[in-house]
Amino acid sequence: MQRGRLFTASCVSLVTTSMVFAIRGDIAGALSSTFQINDQQLGTIWAPAFFAFTIAIFICGAVIDTVGMRATHVLSAIGYFVGIALVLMAPHPTAPVSAIFDNTGTTMLYAGFFVMGVSQGLVEGVINPLVTTIYSDEKTKWLNRLHAWWPGGQVIGGLLAVAMTQMFNASWQLKLTTILVPSAIYLVMALTTQYPQTERVQSNVTTAEMWSEAAKPLFLLLFVCMWMTAAAELGPDQWFPKVMGALVPKLQGVLFLVYTAGLMFLLRFFGSGIAHRNPIGTLFICSILTAVGLYWLGGLEPGSGALVAFAAATVFGVGKTYFWPTMLGVTAEQFPRGGALLISIMGGTGMLAVAVALPYMGARIDHYGPGAALQMMAVLGVILAVIFGGLNAWFRMRGGYRAVELTKSSTAPA
Repeated sequence: MQRGRLFTASCVSLVTTSMVFAIRGDIAGALSSTFQINDQQLGTIWAPAFFAFTIAIFICGAVIDTVGMRATHVLSAIGYFVGIALVLMAPHPTAPVSAIFDNTGTTMLYAGFFVMGVSQGLVEGVINPLVTTIYSDEKTKWLNRLHAWWPGGQVIGGLLAVAMTQMFNASWQLKLTTILVPSAIYLVMALTTQYPQTERVQSNVTTAEMWSEAAKPLFLLLFVCMWMTAAAELGPDQWFPKVMGALVPKLQGVLFLVYTAGLMFLLRFFGSGIAHRNPIGTLFICSILTAVGLYWLGGLEPGSGALVAFAAATVFGVGKTYFWPTMLGVTAEQFPRGGALLISIMGGTGMLAVAVALPYMGARIDHYGPGAALQMMAVLGVILAVIFGGLNAWFRMRGGYRAVELTKSSTAPA
């Protein structure tokens, strides 16, 4: 089994997914202007990317053992080409748009982000069970290393967008097209690499046993927490370039996204052992830092100094670092019989939470300003700190956190 090549292909596909996120945030103003829509409408148009992600990852988790991980990975790459093509070909409205689906251009824009969302969901639906299969003895550690490339892709996409703006004032269309480069790379890698069966299939866990894991109380609690961790991390991230640009007008807002993403990359890649040693304790500390960071950022006044803004962004950046991969890691370690299904449910839930949060944040920005939107999200960090604090105490009472192990009986490729 080409474990290193499989991991690399997974990382490149996650970079692609993340670049969509970063570049979409950078071109937010240009999209609003070109398609003559307000922030709430733009948030609504972005939302299908997350709904589609949710639909795709749920379906993927249920059928990937049958369809195979390679076929799904290939399909995800093709979807990026289709989605970007729809956005680029969408005709531009000649007047302000009152209803998204009454205009061909905004309808195609909606459809394009929907298709890209499907690809993002397929990527997540493949790479998480793939990595937990090839690194079954250190799932949380390697999921954190894998998901280091989410912020890594934001750094790549963000810096690329800044460079293209400053060097030759590139159009938003050209910026969006750059996403096709990593898409093509991992498409070729997926087509030329053999993939294993998932851990659940190798261990002969039945489909009925897999589904029964979803009804366990601990999983249901984690399911609820995933709504909040994802919304607190990715909701502010998507609006970050625009929000921080308004708070610190002397700097391009996307630079703050790049900065916090850089912190996350370093901490996830080189500090993955931190989350591996005590996942629940890590989530508890992250919740506190996220709440403090978002509240601090929301309290900044327009024209605030860059130093203070970066300090607040640092607290938020460190806080959100381990949320997503550690939630997936805990799910994979505590419910290995749930296989790709439970991991996909968690990932899909996370993106569904963001789809719900984005329009609310957009509306709050429209009515009360960016600071109020960030402080609204800080409340989630407080709630999460209470839950993870109690859960950490519960594990300690039971002798400490331990991963549940499965015995593999087959390693045949699929």
